[in-house]
Amino acid sequence: MNKVIEIQQVSKLYDDFKALDDISIDLYEGEILGLLGHNGAGKTTSMKLILGIIEASQGDIKLFNESPLGPQANNLRKQLGYLPENVSFYSQLTGREVLEYFCKLKKASLKETDRLLEQLGLAYAADRRVKTYSKGMRQRLGLAQALLGKPRLLLLDEPTAGLDPVATSDFYTNLAELRMQGTTILISSHVLPGIEKHIDRAAILGKGQLLACGSLDELRKATKLPLTLHVRGEWPDTDWQQQLTGLDVDFQHLNGKRLELFAPLERKMDIMRILTADPSVSDIDVISPTLESIYNYYNRIPS
Repeated sequence: MNKVIEIQQVSKLYDDFKALDDISIDLYEGEILGLLGHNGAGKTTSMKLILGIIEASQGDIKLFNESPLGPQANNLRKQLGYLPENVSFYSQLTGREVLEYFCKLKKASLKETDRLLEQLGLAYAADRRVKTYSKGMRQRLGLAQALLGKPRLLLLDEPTAGLDPVATSDFYTNLAELRMQGTTILISSHVLPGIEKHIDRAAILGKGQLLACGSLDELRKATKLPLTLHVRGEWPDTDWQQQLTGLDVDFQHLNGKRLELFAPLERKMDIMRILTADPSVSDIDVISPTLESIYNYYNRIPS
């Protein structure tokens, strides 16, 4: 698999403040990486370094095996799409005029404007001035701008801010289609439940340091956060503590009809075999550690 982004031992200093501290991350072709962290963790700084807007204090960054600050920088930028967290446009221009302006900057086909306006639900407002757009509409216009020129790499900073649930769902559908076409995507978001099922890996930043990076399964194993099982049924005489002895199971609450268990991930199948073999059990919900719980673990935020 080809590397699209290589960040090797990169630090960024502003006087005595370390915005990034010796981080290393690789991003591969056709992959969606979630870049997660609290405000000030280093997410936006990382994106600016990748874009070549600022220069690293130490370490190396490569895009498509080229430096974002080298002689190929202009050609590299034509292959990128970027949506900043706080998107703004010339308020007197129409939505169509904004996209046509960016088409010229990117040397993209003007034919893309109508397609993207339709795709992102803005065709009806294409000839209205941006100053009449709602926040959600401006965000969708920002997404359209980022998608101009069919970029090989997309950098999206809080892309679903201001989008309603339908528009958010459509956005992630578009991302999935882009990934199928080979587009690589780096996405930053505070909405962890929303992003969880759409990313291949997560990189968690804290105070400028890379706290963890991996797939959700890899991070679940690394954190050793417990699996949760909600069990329902009728068992007035069953001693579940005895049934599950030796499986490192904790009981949150226990009565004759509902049971909540917390157990190590590696004990899942052993526990399931015991529960499903008992005819008194009518239903089982298995809940793996979420991206939010993993994030909280690395940032030591009480759940």
